[in-house]
Amino acid sequence: MAVDVLLGLQWGDEGKGKIVDVLSAGYDLIARFQGGPNAGHTLEFDGKKFVLNTIPSGIFFENTMNLIGNGVVIDPITLKKELDKLKDAGHDLLAKGNLMIAKKAHLILPTHQLLDAASEKKMGEGKIGSTLKGIGPTYMDKTGRNGLRVGDITLPDFKERYQKLVAKHTSMLQSLYGEVVDFSEREQAFFEAIELISKFQLVDSEHLVNDYLKQGKKVLAEGAQGAMLDIDFGSYPFVTSSNTTTAGACTGLGIAPREIGEVIGIFKAYCTRVGGGPFPTELDNELGEELRQLGHEFGATTGRPRRTGWVDLPALKYAIMLNGVTQLVMTKADVLSGFEKIYVCTHYNYQGETIDYMPYDICTVKPEPVLKEIEGWHEDLTGITETSQIPAKLQAYIAFLEQEVGVPVKYLSVGPDRKQTLVLQ
Repeated sequence: MAVDVLLGLQWGDEGKGKIVDVLSAGYDLIARFQGGPNAGHTLEFDGKKFVLNTIPSGIFFENTMNLIGNGVVIDPITLKKELDKLKDAGHDLLAKGNLMIAKKAHLILPTHQLLDAASEKKMGEGKIGSTLKGIGPTYMDKTGRNGLRVGDITLPDFKERYQKLVAKHTSMLQSLYGEVVDFSEREQAFFEAIELISKFQLVDSEHLVNDYLKQGKKVLAEGAQGAMLDIDFGSYPFVTSSNTTTAGACTGLGIAPREIGEVIGIFKAYCTRVGGGPFPTELDNELGEELRQLGHEFGATTGRPRRTGWVDLPALKYAIMLNGVTQLVMTKADVLSGFEKIYVCTHYNYQGETIDYMPYDICTVKPEPVLKEIEGWHEDLTGITETSQIPAKLQAYIAFLEQEVGVPVKYLSVGPDRKQTLVLQ
């Protein structure tokens, strides 16, 4: 068996959580492989809505195990709140025993969040647009080789290790940013959360995942954020701090590249972005606001309004190439119902040339999108249950995109509920 990978192909918020939830029943293990609690995966079913920040999106299926992999950075306080909310809703994951946590996953400390906020404040108008969850500073400590990992909480000197790292952070806060802060209340919550986490199955995830494969079990790797936010290949420096691409599944779970099977790429029928950074097809106008309202485009984790725009083919083809995508999922097609015309960016006008690829720099040199007009559809899609009910103009839009990117659209999402998903091929 191979590890299938599911990830976003735009700037995040493509609807990954819903699709993982739809597919989970067919897998033995769902494994989150990167990112932190800045992710907000929204799932809706049976009239209920859940937002998962760290926990994989397969936890609602009895026979599916879930793993927070080593590539994830974990805020214990946020994770505890997430677990408590699920327990209150009738999903006690500790009792169910279907959640495991990698020992090699790094911990987000309260002081990481203080550093995150102080850094953004100092950058002023040039800020990245961080969610202020402490994710960037945690990955910095990871690569700086002095971070704390989940496995460390089982060691007798864990608190000493914690205090050593906190001392470093408080020194940085004072010397670099002139801040002296009291975080004692949050520190208490941190250790209360650590106590809860220690009761879960803490595993050597690289061995666990590979053992699953040896036993012929099916594994789905769940990504967070989107390909255009990848630390290496995204719109740097307006990116996240981890590898959001298929390659990140290998390092974030401990699997060899040859173990990768299907790569399922998700994109919206239009496009959105949260925070700062380039967005070539952005609609910073009334139409963009209409898309935002119709699509309820506000961050699941932060509530921030998302910027909206049209599908960007140079960026989409770039993401497909980087990830080795074998099948596509289009989400939020229902949001475009009623538009007389929709548009797709097919090329960029960039430094006097017309190009159809993603150039090195789209931050300081902004590409001008070349747009193709496409006939819109008026039919309400939210109630359709058969592919034969898909409007002809939407079928034409899908066929056009498939021809351009060379990968089939296998799933179509026409609403937030898990039942509002059509299998096209």
